[in-house]
Amino acid sequence: MMMWSNFFMQEESRRRGAAGRRRAHEQQGLELTPEHEGKVKLALLLATVGATLAVLSVGTEFWVELNTYKANGSAVCDAAHLGLWKVCTKRLWQADVPAGRETCGPAELPGEANCSYFKFFTTGENAHIFQRTTKKEVNLAAAVIAVLGLAVMALGCLCIIMVLSKGADFLLRVGAVCFGLSGLLLLVSLEVFRHSVRALMQRVNPEPPPAPPLTYEYSWSLGCGVGASLILLLGGGCFLGLTLPSRPWESLCPKRGHQAT
Repeated sequence: MMMWSNFFMQEESRRRGAAGRRRAHEQQGLELTPEHEGKVKLALLLATVGATLAVLSVGTEFWVELNTYKANGSAVCDAAHLGLWKVCTKRLWQADVPAGRETCGPAELPGEANCSYFKFFTTGENAHIFQRTTKKEVNLAAAVIAVLGLAVMALGCLCIIMVLSKGADFLLRVGAVCFGLSGLLLLVSLEVFRHSVRALMQRVNPEPPPAPPLTYEYSWSLGCGVGASLILLLGGGCFLGLTLPSRPWESLCPKRGHQAT
């Protein structure tokens, strides 16, 4: 008889402990119900799209295109495109350039390409592009901020995976902060890169031959970075919204029946 009474007492204490934990989760608004889990997965899918665009943007070198004007009497013209890590100069056939275009390009046209990584990551040397010199401090800052943004984004992905696999609900807020911060860091990196492009256009080498007139236009890699930043910010906002109670006004305006009891 004592054995059965001990069993029922243990079962009752276990049930009360589970009910207490469930009430604590409900008070915090972080109970991972099947519906809540589905919303987390949808937000993670949105954040994954932003993460893919971010990696594509940072890893490619089509952030900006530099175009010389078409040279009269020549069958070729020069263009270049660069990103955070390397620059590619191209010699294009003017016959391939659209007829209504005054400058050489776009850089995606087939031609003789010469790509090289920036040396200011290794030896600290500036790069020279069409008789213009990069400002390595600004370029380095843009690259470091972008890598930091990718690292924070990876940490956010890890937090959300832990929420779905281990039920660590408290990491949902951490993941929301990580995704929002990564979006902000990417936006800062894009703005710093814009300043580096402006500095490049102004730093003309005084030595001959004279620097050719240039125009520049931002390309699809930078567009991917802008889209990734906005999507990551939206994903972080979605995760943050999922951490809030489903009916937050009930705690502020309780029902009269609850007050009476």
